[in-house]
This record gives sequence, structure tokens and C-alpha cells, in this order.
Amino acid sequence: MIKSIQTTGFICFAAALGGLLFGFDTAVISGIIELVNRQFTMDAVMEGWFVSSGLLGSIIGVIVAGLLSDTIGRKNVLILSAVLFLASGVGCAWSGSAAMLVWYRLVGGIGVGVASVISPMYIAEFAPARSRGKMIALYQLAITVGILLAYFSNAFLADLAARSQASDSPLSALLQKEVWRSMFLVMAIPSLLFMLALLLVPESPRWLLLRGKTGRALAILQAVRGEPAAAAEYTAITASMVKNRQSVRTVFSKDIRPLLLIGVLLAVFQQFSGINAIIYYGPKIFAAAGLNTEDALYSQVIIGVVNVVFTGVAISQSDKLGRKPLLVLGFSGIISALVVVGACFYTGYTNGPLLLAMLLLFIACFALSLGPITWILINEIFPGDVRVKAVSLCTLSLWMAVWLVRQFFPWLLENVGAAGVFWIFAGFSAFNLLFCLRILMETKGKTLEEIEGIFVAGH
Repeated sequence: MIKSIQTTGFICFAAALGGLLFGFDTAVISGIIELVNRQFTMDAVMEGWFVSSGLLGSIIGVIVAGLLSDTIGRKNVLILSAVLFLASGVGCAWSGSAAMLVWYRLVGGIGVGVASVISPMYIAEFAPARSRGKMIALYQLAITVGILLAYFSNAFLADLAARSQASDSPLSALLQKEVWRSMFLVMAIPSLLFMLALLLVPESPRWLLLRGKTGRALAILQAVRGEPAAAAEYTAITASMVKNRQSVRTVFSKDIRPLLLIGVLLAVFQQFSGINAIIYYGPKIFAAAGLNTEDALYSQVIIGVVNVVFTGVAISQSDKLGRKPLLVLGFSGIISALVVVGACFYTGYTNGPLLLAMLLLFIACFALSLGPITWILINEIFPGDVRVKAVSLCTLSLWMAVWLVRQFFPWLLENVGAAGVFWIFAGFSAFNLLFCLRILMETKGKTLEEIEGIFVAGH
């Protein structure tokens, strides 16, 4: 087993592919809702369940991820998440009723929720200190790539359906009459890719040490680090574990609560910046700005491309510039962009290029900072003995914030107006900037054990 272990870069890349599930699931539904509604004539309640069942499943997945991970290991839980997502894609494609669609969407959501906790945490436990930031940021990059692939996949299949010749073959049902089935079936591709990559990587050495499997943990460290570095890391991890066992603390212990508050606020305010409002409701925003449907969808694809490109910039800079400088730089652009977007809607100046330019600036700055850095920090700051539970709580908070934004953004858009909504997002982002400036400490280049000594009182 040890001889087949790949490089650290490949191991982290394989785990990061869990973000593809997150991103693909987030975006694929946008091109399917109307088609499925036409097929099954869903009422408002069933349509709401269809749209929200994936999110509900994600919340369930986050809740169970910690217990499963501590019990059967990081790698096995990630494989389970890939299996659930695969079952969701195939099951949705062959569903014969709206109720079956809701059920399989729930199953896929559980897989996405599990991966959203364990993928970045597994990377954090494996990546060396000098490159941990960019390795964890690969997860955010995979999310953005998943979103973009879902947009392109839906567009390609819809165009193929429009140009296909009608027939009575099963293939015609997939590619023309009921093209939404093929849109779901494409979900099998990222899940199979994720599953196959995971078969080539080892279990987390830190989890193995927590379970008392010291020989296997040391062998894996030696395979991926080399003898001298492995010995030093093994000594640091075991010393930290001995100290943590003596404290017998929980995720709500006095010295962990400040870290939990930092992690939860980072996760919640990442979503309160308005990112998912723009991803989910981009066409509606652009339609309100006077663009026709085709131009609005085209603008959303541009947003997806910018998201991917600037997440790549964050990957290259997170371990060079550091976490805090990227956050300060990103927040400066985010707040400025949101204020100007609000002013565009307030004054009615929405037909020129300024609105699209500011939304693209917002996406670029988010992808450069708040998107990846949030995942990096919440997987760095917690001690190993409570890491999985603490990260689960932070990720649960993020998913709940996603739900709040998705639930109330249309209402706010209608009752407060687009200008007011974007100014509210700017206010949350300004608060987040002050919070980061006053509370956060830099973590680049430090081992997880060194970070524990800095952040946790009494170490």
C-alpha cells in the first residue's frame, strides 16, 4: 500500500476534487428547474422541495461528517461522499416522479455536505506548512471549476437537444425529449473522477495516530515527506496529542470557544458578502439591469470564468503574501464594488458597462480572498483533538448562511430593492474587514501544531 502512495501534491489534488461535487451541484440545478417543472407539473411546494432538497442534504451531511470521519477515517468518508453523489446523478436521471427526484437530490446533497467538511480538512492534515494555503485553496478552485462545468454542460446539452432529430429511441429521451435527465447524468463524471483518485491516496496520518495506528502513520509520513522531515513531523504531532489528551477538552471548552467564534463568523460572513446571490440569481440581476435572457446567461458564464481565474491567483499567492494581506486587498475591492453596484441600481444607470464591470470586480476580489482564505483558515486554526467537530460546526454555519441568502434574497430584492440589497452586503463585508484586521493572526508558513500554540490559550 505504502509503495503506491503518490506525491503530496497529488494527494491534495485528489481530495480537492470534492469541491467539484459542491460546485457542480450548486450550478447544475439552474438549467434544470424549468424543464423538470414542465415534465412533472410541480406545484409551488414540490418545486421548493426540489430546489432545496440538495441544500437540506448538505446540512445533514455536515452534521454526520464529523462522527463518520472520526469512526471510519477521512479517506473512507470521502469515498462514501463520491458514492452518494454518483447515486444521486444516476437516480435523478432515471427518476419517474418529482418525489423520487427530491429523494435523490437529498442523497446527493448529503455527499456534498460530507465532502465540504472532510476534503479541505484532509488537505490541511496532509499539506506541508510551506504550501498548505495553496493546497487547501485547490478545494475552492475545484468549486469554481465545478460551477463553470455545470454551466457549460447544461448549455451544451440544451443546444444539442434543440438540434437533435426526434425519434422514439431511449437516447432521444435523454438528449431531446427529456434533456434534463442527461444534465443530471453528467453528474456521474465528477463523482467517478473523485472516487478513482481517492483509491490512489492514503489515509490521513493524523487520524491514524488518533486511532493508535502509529506504525502505519509513520510509514505514510516517510513515504510522502522523506525520513528526516517525517521524523520531525511525527514527533510534533504525537507531542501535541499527548498534551491534548491531558486537557480532556471539547469543542465548547473555554480555550476553544474563541476559535470557534472566529471560524463561524468567517464562514457566515463569507456568504453574507452576497457571492451566492450573484451565482444563483445572476440572470435575474442582469435582467433587472435591462439585459435580455441570452445576454444575461452569457454574462453569468463570464462570471464563472473570472471566478476560476482569480481563484488560481489566490492559490499562487496565499503562501507568499499571506492570508491577511489577501483578505484586506480582497475586501477593499469587494466593498467598493458592492457600493458602486448599489449606486448603479439606485440611480438607474444599469444599461452601460459599469454594472457588469463592478460585478466582475466583486467576483475577482472574492475569488482572490474571501472564497479560498475562509476554507484555509477554518481548517488551520483548530487543534487536532477537536478539529473535525469544530470544522463541521463552521461548515454547518456556512451552509445555513447559504440557505438564508437563497431564501431571503428574492424577498429583499422585491421589498428593499437591488440598491439596498447590495449596500447591505457591503455593510456585512465592511464588518468582516474590521473583524479580520483586529482579530485574525497570520498563519502562513506555520505547522498546524505551531498554529495551535499561537491560537489556543495555555499553549
